[in-house]
Amino acid sequence: MTDAALFQSILASLPEIVVVTGACILLIFGQFGRKDQEHFVVWGSINVVLIAAFGTLMLASEVRPAYTGMFIADHFSVFFKVVFYFATVLTFLLSRKYADVEGIGSSEYYVLLLFALSGMMIMASATDLLSIYVGLELMALCTYVLTGFLRQEPRSNEAALKYVILGSVSTGIFLYGVSLVYGITGTTQLGAMATAVTGDPLDPGLLLGVVFVVAGLVFKVGAVPFHMWVPDVYEGAPTTITAFMSVGPKAAAFAVILRVFLNPLVANSNVWIIIAVIAVATMALGSFVALVQENFKRLLAYSSIAHAGFAILGVVAGGVDGIASVMLYLLVYTFMNLGIFGAVIMMRNGDFSGELIEDYAGFSKSHPMLALLMLIYLFSLAGIPPTAGFFAKFYVLVALVERGFVILSVIAVLLSAVAAYFYIRIVMVIYMREPMRQFNPALTPLVRATLAFTAAATIGIGLFPALFLRLAQYAAFGG
Repeated sequence: MTDAALFQSILASLPEIVVVTGACILLIFGQFGRKDQEHFVVWGSINVVLIAAFGTLMLASEVRPAYTGMFIADHFSVFFKVVFYFATVLTFLLSRKYADVEGIGSSEYYVLLLFALSGMMIMASATDLLSIYVGLELMALCTYVLTGFLRQEPRSNEAALKYVILGSVSTGIFLYGVSLVYGITGTTQLGAMATAVTGDPLDPGLLLGVVFVVAGLVFKVGAVPFHMWVPDVYEGAPTTITAFMSVGPKAAAFAVILRVFLNPLVANSNVWIIIAVIAVATMALGSFVALVQENFKRLLAYSSIAHAGFAILGVVAGGVDGIASVMLYLLVYTFMNLGIFGAVIMMRNGDFSGELIEDYAGFSKSHPMLALLMLIYLFSLAGIPPTAGFFAKFYVLVALVERGFVILSVIAVLLSAVAAYFYIRIVMVIYMREPMRQFNPALTPLVRATLAFTAAATIGIGLFPALFLRLAQYAAFGG
């Protein structure tokens, strides 16, 4: 690599360098600083993300390939990095009070979130199976540790152990697929794989390798049949980490899926049929199993599974509209899911966890404005107009119909109707039940600001959905 190429590579990856460097500095400061200065680590972490976001937007004017084709800074990666920045900063804001209540407010908590962010950013820009693996593992290792951060809680330890074991298995599957693809094509770069293979039908070994790569990726989004880790991990992890994992790593996995699945090598295989089956099975399992849940976090875990299935339908549709619909879906899901998790987080105060649905009985009578915010999030998750969640699902369905997948669209609508029941059930508990206790939400200015921002974003995108869809289309295709 020449000096000029090295400089261009460093420039293209400057936001990632900023995040990693900032995380290292804050880690050192956290070890040597006083315990009463942990607030500095929080605001320092937020400033690191904001600086990285500024650098990302400044570099968005042109496409910048880097590191001999293993990395690229383009509009597609910029879109996803902005989603990651929102998810991370909002998680920081929600964590300030919650971390103190749970006794996990150490500097390592925020530093691990920054390292997880850097892994997600690498995944969004990776154009090589090996660089995808590096970003994937950097993100995964941090989330493993964060899941078990409640060291005195048996369920948190159990969740972390399950996550590590199943995550390691999925990584092994992914790497085995990479080895098969490399053995047959002689390359791991996404662009070069398609040109390395010609002829029809596709080589059976190569098809098997693609299937293994797909399996390793869909595990990260919690799709069936690789969903078994989601409920236990979401329930056992600290609620702030559950909120973060439900949006950030999921969006990062979808960024990789879109890059890999839109490769002509994959498009010419029969993997699309498998993906359609996975999407329907994921929506069905998530929707029906959520109906019987009493734990709020566990219900949101199955809700996350169902939403992953719906987003995968956009991948099946493909094309300009399909890809843009997935990107818009992930942006909307980030705000509405962080919002509803923020509502759960604010209930954690003293000995009260607020993790049961029944805990919210009559909440509207004592806190009508907070109940209204929860109503907005739940309606958006259910896909009820005029919230952003409705239009996110609508554009996915439009992309499916335009590609001729009418039956898939009908199935998606029916399963969405099933899913709407358990969201409306929570609304009924909030508005139509008598209070069972005195509510004392842990409302700090940061939590208030986070809830207000996510609600405004959920409504705002719902009022101007076409604008955000065009932004997603431009990010995916440059126009």
